[in-house]
Amino acid sequence: MPQYTGIWSLTEVQQAIRDNNWTNIPPPNVEYLVVAGGGGAGASDPGGGGAGGLLAGFAGVVTGSAITVTVGGGGTGRSGSTVPGSGSNSVFGSVTATGGGYGATSSTPGGSGGSGGGGGSGSAGARTPGSAVSDQGNTGGTGSSTVGAGAAGGGGAGTRGLDAVGNIGGAGGAGIASDISGTRTTYAGGGGGSATTSGAGGAGGGGAGAAGANGGNGTANTGGGGGGASNYTGGNGGSGIVIIRYPDTYKAAASTTGSPTVTTSGGFRIYYWTSSGSITF
Repeated sequence: MPQYTGIWSLTEVQQAIRDNNWTNIPPPNVEYLVVAGGGGAGASDPGGGGAGGLLAGFAGVVTGSAITVTVGGGGTGRSGSTVPGSGSNSVFGSVTATGGGYGATSSTPGGSGGSGGGGGSGSAGARTPGSAVSDQGNTGGTGSSTVGAGAAGGGGAGTRGLDAVGNIGGAGGAGIASDISGTRTTYAGGGGGSATTSGAGGAGGGGAGAAGANGGNGTANTGGGGGGASNYTGGNGGSGIVIIRYPDTYKAAASTTGSPTVTTSGGFRIYYWTSSGSITF
């Protein structure tokens, strides 16, 4: 018999004991993965966008109370010297993952966020990467001191963005793999920095940097950062995602909004949202 660790009504517990059927009661807690939107990248000596913050763990369930789900959008990539956009936060109840920081431009350091944007090239300020939120991601890399040379990669959930080396752009930091969806998938990779030899996007949806072309976009629903693009348009950050699961010996949710995808795999009920909504048990 499962141990009672959640907030169930006495009636629910008594009925489950009588029937020896725990599928009549909601789960005491759920496992979650919350990934925020990735940061966008710019076009003037640009660093890669930082990945969206990533949080994983367990949260308790209260029967009859709607749990809010927010899926953060990716930050917008920019042309010229305009500062790109940071990613937006993703939320599951009281759990908030912070949007990724934007990539640096020739006059603006990398933005801070779940993971920090990569540093640009040139001035000391522009070379500076964005900082990261503790336990959600990593800092971006540092750009080259030479104007027009290599820019750095944005940070990923797993590793920091790589520094630029001369005219070689830094790759985006790697994300983190999870099998919560039933398929092992890597999330929250940083965007690559732009240079003569541009940096690759980090594993987990990071967009590649580019020279003579637009930067790569972060992959949707991974929280990947956008790739930088010298003199073109920087890549957009990828949107985030919220996934939960719990053993399928407990009953399905009473209601959901936001049209989550619902599957049963490997002994778990799995719900994942690519747009904002809610769930009630």
